[in-house]
Amino acid sequence: MQPIEPGNLSARSYVAVREALIAGSFKPGQRLVMQDLADELGTSITPVREACLRLVSEQGLELRSGRFVCVPGLSLSRYLEIRTIRIALEGLAAELGAAHATAEDIARLTEAHARFDAAERARDVKAALQYNRDFHFAVYRLSGMEMLVGQIESLWVSMGPILNVFYNEVEHDDYAGADEHLALIAALRAHDGPAARAAIERDIIRGGESLIPYLEKVGQSLTPA
Repeated sequence: MQPIEPGNLSARSYVAVREALIAGSFKPGQRLVMQDLADELGTSITPVREACLRLVSEQGLELRSGRFVCVPGLSLSRYLEIRTIRIALEGLAAELGAAHATAEDIARLTEAHARFDAAERARDVKAALQYNRDFHFAVYRLSGMEMLVGQIESLWVSMGPILNVFYNEVEHDDYAGADEHLALIAALRAHDGPAARAAIERDIIRGGESLIPYLEKVGQSLTPA
C-alpha cells in the first residue's frame, strides 16, 4: 500500500485496505496490526481502525483484538460458498453486458486479455492478478448496473486473498482461463447473453479445479493465528 493523501482519512484508509485485499496483497489468515497499517498509510491509527471495522462488518476482515485484525482463513467450504455467489452474480453481469457490448468494448477487452495472458505466461503474479481483474470488471461494467458491480467488488474483497494462494502456492499449469476469456469475448461480440454467462461460469469453475484438491489437502491450516 502507498501513503494516502490528506482528506477524509477514514474513507481513504478504507479504500486503501480494501483495494489491497482485492488485489491479493494479503494471504488468508494473515494478521494485520492496525498500527503497522497506519504507519504504512502515513496516518494515525484512528482512521485505520475505523476502516478495518467497516471491512469487518462487510466480512472482508475479522476482528481479533483492539490492536489487530485478520484476513479470514481459507477453507474448502468458504471457497465454495464464495464461488457459488460469484457464479450467480458475475454470470448475471456478463449476460446483461452482452446486450450493450460495442466494437470499442470488444477491442478494450481483447487488449486487457492479451495483457493478462502475457503476464500469466511470464509468471508475473502481481500483473496477472491486476490484468485479470481489469478484464473481468470491464465485462461486468457493461451491464450498466452499478449496484451489481458493487456487490461483485465486495465478493472480490474475499476473493483477492484466495487468488494470492492460487497464484503463489497452487500448481495450475492446466488452467484454461485464457480459453474462457476468449469464449467470453466471442459471446459478447455476438451479443449472446447466455453464452457470455456460460463462459464466466466455466472460467470461475475451471479456475478452482486445482484449488479444490489443494484445500482438501491442507484442510483448515490456512486459518488466522
